[in-house]
Amino acid sequence: MLWNSSIDPETGPLEIFIEKGVWTDPERNGRQVPYKIYLPQDAGGRACPVVVWSHGLGGSRDGAGFLSRYVAAYGYVVVHIQHEGTDSTLWEGKPGHPWDIIRAMHIPRKATLQRFRDVPFALNQMEKSLTGRIDMSRLGLCGHSFGAMTTQVMAGQYRGTGSHRYQLTEPRIKAGILYSSGPAKHSSQYEGIRIPLLTITGTDDASPLGEFKAEDRQDIFKYARNSDQYLSVLQDGDHMVFNGSRGKLGVNPKRDIHERIIRILSLAYWDAYLKGDEAAMSWLKDGGAGAWLAGEASYDYRAAARTGT
Repeated sequence: MLWNSSIDPETGPLEIFIEKGVWTDPERNGRQVPYKIYLPQDAGGRACPVVVWSHGLGGSRDGAGFLSRYVAAYGYVVVHIQHEGTDSTLWEGKPGHPWDIIRAMHIPRKATLQRFRDVPFALNQMEKSLTGRIDMSRLGLCGHSFGAMTTQVMAGQYRGTGSHRYQLTEPRIKAGILYSSGPAKHSSQYEGIRIPLLTITGTDDASPLGEFKAEDRQDIFKYARNSDQYLSVLQDGDHMVFNGSRGKLGVNPKRDIHERIIRILSLAYWDAYLKGDEAAMSWLKDGGAGAWLAGEASYDYRAAARTGT
């Protein structure tokens, strides 16, 4: 049973429309940040909570449409941003499969830092261009793979170690979802996280670049102790089910099941943390979510180790 009997696991009650465009940052030599916005129609004239999506390495603003259309149809504005230097321009127009092209590349540190800086820049633009349509006090961030890592960093995860350790926390973000989270080099790097996070991964969700194993994606749940943490592991779930495309992976016979789980867990989480829905929060914390998954995915919740964080 879901937290709300009116929830449809496949579709939402509102029609949505899409806006596309490009924001340009004059303070970063005219860096362009393409965006794609999923806007619910007939939202009652109220400002909607907003969710920002960050794509994975080699991805674009057009990924994960199955998820964002669904969430938007329940009264959220969902904004996809595209990160130049780590996006689909890495492989577009080049011979060979995109994964093989990306494997052979070195992504410079500058490109990663620029990606992280895209987030606060995009939030600033949203405040200007979506005035009256979004409620920035109810803001969530999520992403797939490199986008999950981007979310982790914006949530407070440290970068570097020792005297070179630093943070790029974005304080406007209230909660985050990590689809295929990336493990930190050291568990102490999770100490700076102060917002709740939901991690969704799969038993077959190893790094496509061969960097780490599927179980390593659960590290953030194990070591981020200063905020509420949630973890769901899809049985037979692989890396590309979160993006709505397959890459070099074969057919996933559980794709429909996995996409349904991803939609429902995401909506419940946003309803709990961005809409203040007490029934959704109870469903996530008190056993409802685990029972609903019925063996198709594991589910765990751990409260923050310290209160007031």
